[in-house]
Amino acid sequence: MEGKGAEDIACRHLRAQGMRIVARNWRWRGGEVDIIARDGPTLVFVEVKGRSGEGFGTAVEAVTGEKRNRLWRTALAFLGGQPEMPVRFDVVAVEPAGVRHIRDAFREEDVRPGP
Repeated sequence: MEGKGAEDIACRHLRAQGMRIVARNWRWRGGEVDIIARDGPTLVFVEVKGRSGEGFGTAVEAVTGEKRNRLWRTALAFLGGQPEMPVRFDVVAVEPAGVRHIRDAFREEDVRPGP
C-alpha cells in the first residue's frame, strides 16, 4: 500500500495511540513531512512508508541520511527556526502484516553536526 491510503491508515493508528494530528503533507520549498502530530507536549514529525512486501528493504532503511536531513530542515521550517518544544521523528510502516510504528526512529543529533 502506498500514498494517501498508507497515510490514512497511519493517521488512524496514531490517533489510536492518543496522538492528535496537527497537519498532513505539510510542504515548503525544501521538503515535505507526511504527518505532524502532537504526543502530549512533543511535536512528532512522521514519515509514512507503505510497503507491499520486503523486496525493497524495510521502512526504516528507506529513510536515508538525506531524507533525515530533509525532514529535520522541514521540521525547522514548520517551527519557524529553532524548536521551542520537544520534537521527535517517527516512522510508520504500513505493511501487509499490519502497521509498524517506530518511535524515535532518529534524533536531532543523527542529522545535525555536533558543536
